[in-house]
Amino acid sequence: MKLTGGCGCGALRYRLKAEPMIVHCCHCKDCQRQTGSGFVINAIIERDNIEIEQGATAVTTLPTDSGRPHDLYRCDACETTVWSDYGRRRTMVFLRVGTLDEPARLPPDVHIFTRSKLPWVGLPADTPSFDVFYPGIEEFWPADALARRRALGF
Repeated sequence: MKLTGGCGCGALRYRLKAEPMIVHCCHCKDCQRQTGSGFVINAIIERDNIEIEQGATAVTTLPTDSGRPHDLYRCDACETTVWSDYGRRRTMVFLRVGTLDEPARLPPDVHIFTRSKLPWVGLPADTPSFDVFYPGIEEFWPADALARRRALGF
């Protein structure tokens, strides 16, 4: 899989060295507020599997309803958020799929926090969706993704 992406101004370019473990479409109020959109699509991937080819990131920390830190990694030139670290895990990040050159290649595997979904957003019938979060990572993630997650200490 060759996936590349970058920021809005083009100063930051990155490539993925592996497929994401899973892709979430999150409809929670935090994601709506922090992206200025109705939802965010995040590809969960190891930080080591993102290679910055050009430019640099700067970190901004935002508060969340959960109280855990939410570090946003932004292009240091235009401040486009390219990935996030929820809970300051440092080894596993949530890549903003919209920053990919071909975002259509990573459709959501699941829709979460649909209880706060905007009423005019429709959900595809063939993609699982949950009012809050899915019942368990072990029950929902593919086996290879679980192995990668465990290798990170989670």
